[in-house]
Amino acid sequence: MEFKEIFILIFWLFIWLFIWIIIWKIIKYKELKKERELSIKKSKQVILWEVYEKVLPFLPNFPYATRDMIFVWKWIDYIIFDWLSAWELKEVIFLEVKSWKSKLNNNEKMIRDTINKNKISYSEYRI
Repeated sequence: MEFKEIFILIFWLFIWLFIWIIIWKIIKYKELKKERELSIKKSKQVILWEVYEKVLPFLPNFPYATRDMIFVWKWIDYIIFDWLSAWELKEVIFLEVKSWKSKLNNNEKMIRDTINKNKISYSEYRI
């Protein structure tokens, strides 16, 4: 093989390599774009659900008085002191708001199980 033929072969190899790099970058760009769109969609859903959790007590037919509720948000959405505003505390309720598809995560399950086992106490800390 002559130098010219080797040069042409190497030249075409570089051209093909360059084309494959461009194709690979286009594919990665499309994947990244799809991931970003999915992330934005999920973020919108999470924000909408957070707003819904805060508006929920003001909807008709909600069984608890809004003035008896404390919004906690992390692991438990609300702590309800049922009838406390009427000076007649009947029970303390830990309320987790879920959509029809969602399930409790591990922390929420542990909290539920601990409450169901009556392992709840009251503590006071003084300085």
